[in-house]
Amino acid sequence: MANKETENCEKFKTMIGGQALIEGIMMRGPEKDAIVIRGKDGLTVEVTPRKLNPPGSWKTWPFIRGIFNFFDAQIVGVKALLRSADLAPDEMQEEPSKFDKWLEKKLGSEAFQKAIVGIAVAMGLLLSIGLFFLLPMVIGGFFDKVITSTLLLNLVEGVIRMVIFIAYMILISRMPDMKRVFSYHGAEHKTIRCYEAKLPLTVENVRKMTRLHPRCGTSFLLVVMVISILVFSIASSALLAVFPGLNAIRGTFGYRMLMIVFKLLLLPVVVGITYEINRWCGRNDNAFTRALSAPGMWMQHFTTNEPDDSMIEVGIAAVQAVLPEKEGTDRW
Repeated sequence: MANKETENCEKFKTMIGGQALIEGIMMRGPEKDAIVIRGKDGLTVEVTPRKLNPPGSWKTWPFIRGIFNFFDAQIVGVKALLRSADLAPDEMQEEPSKFDKWLEKKLGSEAFQKAIVGIAVAMGLLLSIGLFFLLPMVIGGFFDKVITSTLLLNLVEGVIRMVIFIAYMILISRMPDMKRVFSYHGAEHKTIRCYEAKLPLTVENVRKMTRLHPRCGTSFLLVVMVISILVFSIASSALLAVFPGLNAIRGTFGYRMLMIVFKLLLLPVVVGITYEINRWCGRNDNAFTRALSAPGMWMQHFTTNEPDDSMIEVGIAAVQAVLPEKEGTDRW
């Protein structure tokens, strides 16, 4: 277990972050991305330059940038995951199905890969929205006749959402195939912790670090759920104030469907607001920001495992591959 010193030796905050893959880690820096996979013959390192947004681009506008970065992260993450499956040891690779072979032959290799990425991203988003937003909305809708307070109703819905999310993550963490992936997740966090402590990136130094990190994607998702309660409550109250006639059909199937669609349309707003809060919290260390990141830190006990030295070596190689040419340009 990491001691108190290894948890609080952060000298600066970096924007470098990554994602655990199949037998590897994907790391994103300010100028380039890297995929590092451990195979039978050692480490495979692939580095690609990042397309930087020009100053003043709408993709850099506050709130808008959060939505863009969210979708960009999903696409890059899926591409990295599929690439790691190609680079993983032979015994971990699955034989393509007849349909896959037929589709690749019809579309061509490049178009086939784009189609697979698009389908994977779409399915991932649909699953996430369906499980963590649509299902809680449907369950919460049955309370709208009993609970007249919009804030309380959205709070109940939010609690249901968090219970489903926590249960899902705990179940996933118990799957045998995910244990090594979560160990690589731990290696990613430990390596970044070591880098932020400005210690030499050695296996010995990284091993001492905590595997928990306040700026993990798990923390972001939990904050999304908290912000959704506030946004949905304010927006729902405003909708009923503008259209008071909706109160007359409250509790009906039509009303529930209307509120579900209304809230789903607000999800980009929730993501944009959460992104800005996450940026602000990343630059500040106080009681409020620590409290906001605490649930995500707790969840990382399930989504990360202690890595072995070979996994730590992958994390070190991934961070070193994306370090900026000019020191300090990766500051959060």
